Amino acid sequence: MAILQLFERFLMSTGFTSITWQEILMICVGCLLLYLAIVKKFEPLLLLPIGFGAVLVNLPLTGLMDDGGLIRYFYFGIEAGIFPPLIFLGIGAMTDFGPLLSKPQTFLLGAAAQLGIFITLLGAKAMGFTFAEACSIGIIGGADGPTAIYLTSKLADHLLGPIAVAAYSYMALVPIIQPPIIKLLTTKKERMIVMSEVKPVPQKIKVLFPIIMTIIASLLVPAAAPLIGMLMLGNLLREAGVVDRLSKTAQNELINIVTIFLATAVGSKMSAEHFLTLSTIKILVLGCIAFSIGTAGGVLLGKLMCVLSKGKINPMIGAAGVSAVPMAARVVQKVGQKENPSNFLLMNAMGPNVAGVIGSAVAAGILLSLN
Repeated sequence: MAILQLFERFLMSTGFTSITWQEILMICVGCLLLYLAIVKKFEPLLLLPIGFGAVLVNLPLTGLMDDGGLIRYFYFGIEAGIFPPLIFLGIGAMTDFGPLLSKPQTFLLGAAAQLGIFITLLGAKAMGFTFAEACSIGIIGGADGPTAIYLTSKLADHLLGPIAVAAYSYMALVPIIQPPIIKLLTTKKERMIVMSEVKPVPQKIKVLFPIIMTIIASLLVPAAAPLIGMLMLGNLLREAGVVDRLSKTAQNELINIVTIFLATAVGSKMSAEHFLTLSTIKILVLGCIAFSIGTAGGVLLGKLMCVLSKGKINPMIGAAGVSAVPMAARVVQKVGQKENPSNFLLMNAMGPNVAGVIGSAVAAGILLSLN
């Protein structure tokens, strides 16, 4: 009899007796993300740990997100605003700002591509979200996962799961979403425009740029200092030429370790109670709209610059103004070569692409300062 009671007690302690259909559904969603990462290779460095985190958090009785739970400690890095700036440190160390500095007018294209953030913010507010929630949803339009996570963790922590999934999903779908928008807004003649080569930039300017940018951006938008500061510190490590070990660490070991913790912690916010809501569907739809408007904003300003430059600027490079580096720039290159096989737009597109990284960080700082 005692053995039967012990066996019954053991059965009651298993998750099989308490798992709900909602948790089963979310485990399936997590497995879908794993499938997209492993089989389809959509943003695998991020979707794989996010998907596994979603599976873990929906397994009942594990206590992983309770006080003292393992994943709860992972999430502290997001909650305290540590992980996203560290990701920016690694991005800065991997980024060459030369194309942007060679053609500084492309700064404007990076700014124009942030249009989707603010238009979607208004749309989200009209749909009943609070201003803080609307800001967090709008930032998806910047196509910058770490920035979306950083802002959402500060303003609308309860929406982190769907917003992070939307941000990274649309980043992965850049090659599918952007080409139709580019072709809709440009003519064949415009897409065939061959731009002048990107000229080398003196090393002195590359070293001074991150220092000056940090000072100006932080004075203009103090709330953006954690993201901009770490981005520029990483770039300074790269360009200074005297700390190669630190630069390589930021580009490899550091960013890889932080990515594991950050993405797993993001997945842990995809619990059934937080994810299976009407708000999630609205966020996914608004996120797609935000990303599409951001792409269109960059292309439309590109068309204006094309006219003002008398046909010297290919308006397609404006689509790279969203900060999905370097995917958006590669999309521009691919679309351009379909129209003109001898056209190489990649380096010209990298200018607005890296400008978009700066633009999305500044936009996040502006939104933080308004709340």
